[in-house]
Amino acid sequence: MARAAGPRKRSDAASQPLASATPSKGLDRSLSLLEILADVDGISLSDIALRAGVPASTAHRILMTLEAHRFVSHDDERGVWFIGVRAFEIGNAFLRHRKLVDIGRSIMRALMEQSGESINLAIEDTGEAVYVSQVESHQSVRAFHRAGSRGPMHALAVGKALLSAMSDADVRRVLEQHGMETFSDRTIRDPKRLFDEVKTIRSRGWATNNEEHEAGMCAVAAPIFNEYGEAIAAISITGPASRMGPDRLGELGPMVKRAAAEITSSIGGVHPGTAIAS
Repeated sequence: MARAAGPRKRSDAASQPLASATPSKGLDRSLSLLEILADVDGISLSDIALRAGVPASTAHRILMTLEAHRFVSHDDERGVWFIGVRAFEIGNAFLRHRKLVDIGRSIMRALMEQSGESINLAIEDTGEAVYVSQVESHQSVRAFHRAGSRGPMHALAVGKALLSAMSDADVRRVLEQHGMETFSDRTIRDPKRLFDEVKTIRSRGWATNNEEHEAGMCAVAAPIFNEYGEAIAAISITGPASRMGPDRLGELGPMVKRAAAEITSSIGGVHPGTAIAS
């Protein structure tokens, strides 16, 4: 949208008896056991049950389920339980996105100064684009996307940039799941036309949104890749159509592509064309 210019405390569930658990009692107990394991370097079943305030049989049943999903592991020789590799992988995903936002911030700010327009960072979640960070321009009329807001992949520059890094089969799955809702008279409604555009984006390295999601607003975007050459985010330049006509979009495209490449490099990522299979 456009606007005129004019501004946890950690849950201690692990230390609380579980008799007063929430309606999702099983999940509450599972998370509590994970918190207990995260605070120690190996612990026995009896001590886990004591800390959690549950029978040892209940704790063992939960731990067996968590172990099946690699959230916890058991040392048979010592008879103690540890936090598992899957918990690390999920936690590492959070750190990766924090790293992306933190490192990307300075590059986004420089791109805002260079382009004169607002810069957005977005990720894909369940087939939608989710904005995670923005650097607003100094213009009196500028684009604004609240962090956490979602949008359709087929009608946003960041969405199409992310689609371009997917396989055709995955793009079809996104369209089957979410459809191709019409937002303006310029919204792409035909899957074939979208696939043709995705092919172009893959070739040139950046996507456009020419008033396709919101009348009067345009954007260009490019994907950001991790160390495996997988797209994990997209960065965009967004502004009013009065300042971002076709010629200006053509100028900003290579600019946002360079910024995406800079963020990719800064987080240790590689373009899929240069990724080395392990």
